[in-house]
Amino acid sequence: MIEKFTDLSSLSALPDMVLSVGGDGTFLETVLKVKDTGIPVAGVNTGRMGFLANIPADDIGKSIDMLNSGEYDVIERSLLKIRKPDGLFPGAGVSALNEVTIQKADLSMITIHVFINETYLNTYWADGLIVSTATGSTAYNLSAGGPILSPEDESIIISPISPHNLTIRPIVVSGDSRFRMVVEGRSTEYMITCDFRSVRVPFSEEVQISCDNVKLKTVMLKGMDFYSTLRNK
Repeated sequence: MIEKFTDLSSLSALPDMVLSVGGDGTFLETVLKVKDTGIPVAGVNTGRMGFLANIPADDIGKSIDMLNSGEYDVIERSLLKIRKPDGLFPGAGVSALNEVTIQKADLSMITIHVFINETYLNTYWADGLIVSTATGSTAYNLSAGGPILSPEDESIIISPISPHNLTIRPIVVSGDSRFRMVVEGRSTEYMITCDFRSVRVPFSEEVQISCDNVKLKTVMLKGMDFYSTLRNK
């Protein structure tokens, strides 16, 4: 039976799997719709990179057959959640599969004081800071020179964006860490991004981030793996 829908909750029965057809950006949008349902997501890549949407579109027939016959593994991926400030993205949620970033909103660099589990870590004078999941390690974190982690890893990566101090390097911390960040600058606002969403907030607002209580289930076809995808890209 074919049902048209705009929200999964409007279906008469939940599907066993959701196909995200597009690029990694489409996959990130799909995450917002399915993350609380526990439904696995399979990404069909019609875009460019395809770290998340890793099923090639030119081999879709064979891939669909494999999905139908259960020839796939389900990989659970950690999500980050912005605990504060409240109400940043009404209706869109504050969970990120790739990363949360703190960035300058104007030309001047910003100063970010970082605390992990209320223990002072460091003060970053930079264009910004990336807080990344293992999944997001191949996204913005990779461009900033951060390490690559296997997607099932629960660790969290902190990578500065264009730091003024050349001795500052990315750091990997435990996935159960709680982050608090106090941001200062010459202007009045800085920017918070949550995957593809962004918002300006005043410097008076601090940021609190930790892993989400739920994980995203993603699909990897048999015969494929993260390392072959990494080599190919």
